[in-house]
Amino acid sequence: MFGFGKKKRAAEVEEAKTEEVVEATEETTEAEDSAAEGTEAESAEADAPEVIKYDRVNGPHDIEEVTAEDLEDYVNLGALRIKLLDGMNLRLETDDATGAVIAATITRDGATLQVQAFAAPRTTGIWDDIRHDLTESVKSQGGVVEIYAGVFGAEMLTRLPAVTPDGQPGERIARFVGVDGPRWFLRGVISGAAVLGDDKAAASVEEAFRTVVVDRGDDPRPPRELLPMTLPTDLIVAAEEEPAVEEETENEHSKLRPMPRRGPEITEIG
Repeated sequence: MFGFGKKKRAAEVEEAKTEEVVEATEETTEAEDSAAEGTEAESAEADAPEVIKYDRVNGPHDIEEVTAEDLEDYVNLGALRIKLLDGMNLRLETDDATGAVIAATITRDGATLQVQAFAAPRTTGIWDDIRHDLTESVKSQGGVVEIYAGVFGAEMLTRLPAVTPDGQPGERIARFVGVDGPRWFLRGVISGAAVLGDDKAAASVEEAFRTVVVDRGDDPRPPRELLPMTLPTDLIVAAEEEPAVEEETENEHSKLRPMPRRGPEITEIG
C-alpha cells in the first residue's frame, strides 16, 4: 500500500510537469503565431498602396464653389464648364449611335486631355475603385500600369502594346488623373507630348484640367453614371445659321466641333 501511494504521488508530479510543458509549448506557439501575424500585417501594410489625398482648393471646382463672374471665360457644356485658355482647341466627342456628347477633348501645346464627369456617392469617392478596375483592364490586355503620387494626388500611367501605322511595335501611353468632388468624380486622360517628357505640354493640360468646373445637378444618379453633357447654345445657333464650309477664325482656341471617339496616339518603341 505504501508503495502504491508513492507511485501515485510520483505520477501526479509527472503529470503536473507534463501539463506545464504543454502549457509552455502552447504559450510559445501562440507567441510565435502572434509574431507571425504581426509580421504578415506589417508586410501587407508595407505592400499596400499609399493613400494619396488631393485637396481641391486650386480646382477642379464644384459649380457651388464659384460665382457667375468666375465663369465669364468658360463654355457651358452642361455637366462641365471648360475655361477657354490661350492656345487651346476644344472639341466634343459624341456617341456614334446616339449622337450624345460623351466627353470634352482639349488639345494644347501638343498634348491632349479628355475630360468626363461621373456621378458618385454622397459620402465616399470612387477614384480608388476606378483605378483598381482600370488596372485590371490594362493588365488583361497585356499592358503595364504605374500608380504614383502626382499633381492631382493618385495618378496612373498606362502602357498598352500596339502597332504603329508603319507596322512597327509600339505602345499606347496614357496618363489618368482623377478627382473626387461633392457627389461627382472628374476623370482626365492625358496623351501626346505631355506623356512623352514634355513638361511644358504637361503643365498646359494640367492647367486645363484644374480649371474645370463640374455641375452635377440635383437629380439622383447611380455611381459611375456619366453626367450629361450638352452642346453650347451659341454653337447650335451658329451651326444652324452658318454655311457648311468651315472658316478659320482669329479666336482659334474657342473653336468647338463634334468628333468621334478615339484613343491615345501610338508611340513607337525604341
